[in-house]
Amino acid sequence: MAVPPTYADLGKSARDVFTKGYGFSLIKLDLKTKSENGLEFTSSGSANTETTKATGSLETKYRWTEYGLMLTEKRNTDNTVGTEITVEDQLTGYKREHINLGCDMDFDIAGPSIQGALVLGYEGWLAGYQMNFETAKSQVTQSNFAVGYKTDEFQLHTNVNDETEFGGSIYQKVNKKLETAVNLAWTAGNSNTCFGIAAKYQIDPDAYPRHPGRGFKCAIFTFILLVCLINPHPLVVLLTVTQFHFTQLY
Repeated sequence: MAVPPTYADLGKSARDVFTKGYGFSLIKLDLKTKSENGLEFTSSGSANTETTKATGSLETKYRWTEYGLMLTEKRNTDNTVGTEITVEDQLTGYKREHINLGCDMDFDIAGPSIQGALVLGYEGWLAGYQMNFETAKSQVTQSNFAVGYKTDEFQLHTNVNDETEFGGSIYQKVNKKLETAVNLAWTAGNSNTCFGIAAKYQIDPDAYPRHPGRGFKCAIFTFILLVCLINPHPLVVLLTVTQFHFTQLY
């Protein structure tokens, strides 16, 4: 068996079918370039056709790979400037055939917080645990657990977050062109259950539609999205989205 995925990547295939490639009422442009000395520039702009609001951002990133350092500066049209210094891949992870162990530390004025995650895998079965410990409070503020099963064509994922949020997903790659996913989630103390079903079919290498449907059991509303993506050029992506709303669906 290959190295198990990280905890954040458990159930990722199903989530991607639901979330990747959608932009209803949105016009978006992304530009990326990289200089010879490793300096990366990412510029993005978007306009909402409903609110007529336009936003833009510029991100500059430089990496010192040998030291695991990354300097990031972000600017946007809301007159916000942010700077991040990240240290990664410096004794923060351990990967073997059946184990994926990671540890991150976030520094804050009140005190650093430590986030750890462990995923064990055996013959396709996966079990993971994620926790967050805040040193300022000297307590665990997040405790998540997940169990799943994964093959090349099928994935099953269940998770419990802080003993209050429960979720599950199923991913099935029917063939090279068709992918399907089912998602279920609910919260303790809340009678509403979130249920979703989605499918992605690739008509040809440059165009494919998506059909995600999301709703709530005894919900106030339910809606269906039909999405089609076309790549006329490696640098151009055309996206069309149609949304249908249904009310009082039981």
